[in-house]
Amino acid sequence: MAAEAIAATRGGVSGVVSGVRPPGRKSEPSADLWDSKTKIDARKVHAWFGTLEAIKGVSLPIPEHRVTAIIGPSGCGKSTFLRCLNRMHEVVLGARVAGEVLLDGQDIYSPRVNPVRVRRHVGMVFQKPNPFPTMSIRDNVLAGLRLNGVRIQDPAALVERALGQAALWEEVKDVLDKSGVSLSGGQQQRLCIARALALEPDVLLMDEPCSALDPIATAKVEELIHELRERYTIIIVTHNMQQAARVSDFTAFLYQGELVEHDTTDAMFTKPKKQKTEDYLTGRFG
Repeated sequence: MAAEAIAATRGGVSGVVSGVRPPGRKSEPSADLWDSKTKIDARKVHAWFGTLEAIKGVSLPIPEHRVTAIIGPSGCGKSTFLRCLNRMHEVVLGARVAGEVLLDGQDIYSPRVNPVRVRRHVGMVFQKPNPFPTMSIRDNVLAGLRLNGVRIQDPAALVERALGQAALWEEVKDVLDKSGVSLSGGQQQRLCIARALALEPDVLLMDEPCSALDPIATAKVEELIHELRERYTIIIVTHNMQQAARVSDFTAFLYQGELVEHDTTDAMFTKPKKQKTEDYLTGRFG
């Protein structure tokens, strides 16, 4: 388990998402979703930038092998909360975190936990594709492992596996020596996903992964998310509510650093419990 390793409508809301779920998406009973094992359990998480409190006591369970979307208006703390889940928030000068984030029951903020090892188990894909410009496609995939000092037994097989999981292998298998930045924007983002997957994480964090992509590239990344959820626990921050409806099993709505509502995505978008959630989903603010 990862813990062991890191220790050594109310009013027409349904119209917002009507018809946006992709073909082949199977609805699942809410009971089945809620019965999923919790992979990450955030408990009363607070986060500051200096004296500014950006996250105000958020508690949120993240189920294993599901996709959880985090939505909310700009500046509500979505990305900050996401970075708290793999200890990236604390690398910002003057930033700090309080509360607990349990990964398989182990608090990743425990003094005996190495944050570098946490980030191997909780990988991250950023908003803008960021392949290393001086590296080939092959070396971009292997970069994370090499930077972590991991001995690679069979680099060729690992590159093929990671690129295959990222649905990129067939497109680049004959040009692995070309620069990663020679690829299109959508391919670059999938290359970054492959780089994260090469580390074999338990959890994949995705911070607005499609915001810089065109609709065709976005569709490919969304299809990839559906495939990856069979192997990984995925948390995606998105400003696009239709995207959240298409790709996620659960949705959490953050506003001004606080968790307003968390439910299955179907329930959230068809019958939200909180008036503020309904107001946001129907475009009354944000």
